[in-house]
Amino acid sequence: MYSKTCSRSLSVVVLKGLLGGNGLTNVVRNTSSSSSSSSSSSYGIVAPPSKNTAAQQLRNCSSSPGLLKKIKEMTGDTSKPIITRVLFCGPHFPASHNYTIEYLQSHPFIQVDVVPLDDVREVIGNYDICVVKSLRLNADIISRANKMKLIMQFGVGLEGVDINAATKHGIKVAKIPSDGTGNATSCAEMSIYLMLGLLRKQYEMQVAVRQKVLGDPIGDTLLGKTIFIMGFGNIGIHLAKRLRPFGVKILATKRNWPSDSQSSYKSDMSNSPHDDDLVDEKGGHQDILKFASRADIVVCCLSMNSETAGIINKDFISSMRKGALLINIARGGLLDYNAVLDNLKSSHLGGLGIDVAWTEPFDPDDPILKFPNVIITPHVAGVTENSYRFMAKVVGDVAIQLHTGACLTGVEIVN
Repeated sequence: MYSKTCSRSLSVVVLKGLLGGNGLTNVVRNTSSSSSSSSSSSYGIVAPPSKNTAAQQLRNCSSSPGLLKKIKEMTGDTSKPIITRVLFCGPHFPASHNYTIEYLQSHPFIQVDVVPLDDVREVIGNYDICVVKSLRLNADIISRANKMKLIMQFGVGLEGVDINAATKHGIKVAKIPSDGTGNATSCAEMSIYLMLGLLRKQYEMQVAVRQKVLGDPIGDTLLGKTIFIMGFGNIGIHLAKRLRPFGVKILATKRNWPSDSQSSYKSDMSNSPHDDDLVDEKGGHQDILKFASRADIVVCCLSMNSETAGIINKDFISSMRKGALLINIARGGLLDYNAVLDNLKSSHLGGLGIDVAWTEPFDPDDPILKFPNVIITPHVAGVTENSYRFMAKVVGDVAIQLHTGACLTGVEIVN
């Protein structure tokens, strides 16, 4: 009924409509020098032209949907089920792997492992997908990822991944955009929590409770404050939306603001106010010191890269109003540690609220934590039931899609 060409590594069946197309699947011979004779030649299957662009196929697809499964079924090679293995790096952010395992419990062909950070280098070669979390995935570790098809973050931060090394080894790198996952909303709410905690003097309130003191300390409100959102991306936009009802003035900077025509088109499509309209005064990088000098509260929402590392330094904090508050829910390395410590000591900085630190986990005995006007949370701004359930589903779906050869959805490929 049909002809079969066998080799040690692969049996290929050529059938009409294997890929759902109208014509025969093409079989292309591999002319690698490793093939010593026609009897040991290997073959690859080439799908009919796709409706997607070539770029979309290369970036998001590993093969045609279900192709490997169909080949195995039709050649009778079902003795060894294919398992797609997912590596979660380290024990931190436990809900990320717990929720992913829960989501995939009815998919036995996906295996999820949680590996201690120190062991990742030795075992990474056994995995198809790596979820990095807080691990710094350098070129040395990536070079050992022989089976790896995808490196991804459980969220958006990829500053710890050597993307060039991954690209060199043919590994895709992806993040989960924050806008649709609830992550940006969660981070925006945490920013307001930190602001209010500092304004209402959270530490002193706890002391007063323990000492049975009523009516003290005297706090402050957000009403009438000027807030500088440094980095008006997804988190910054969600933060501005939630700050508006508090009666504040908002200053914001970003690399590129959309033109009027782009804003008009976006408004027409979404039937919602321009995101730009949330801001009272817009600026670029050149305006950060000017805006800092006018703000009662500075909120850092920047992405971490070589240009932004240490951007909130001595000059920046010195330009801030005396007594102004500094909030960071982005990455710890955006703040210069010594500049922050010195300005807390001198009382120039009125308060510090951080969900991220310079090293994580942060030393609980660090001098910065001795100040009563410092609030630190354990990198939980985006860790909410809503956002983590959503992102666990994205990771699970990506694992299933990679296993079946379907196009990847819910992630943004960055290389």
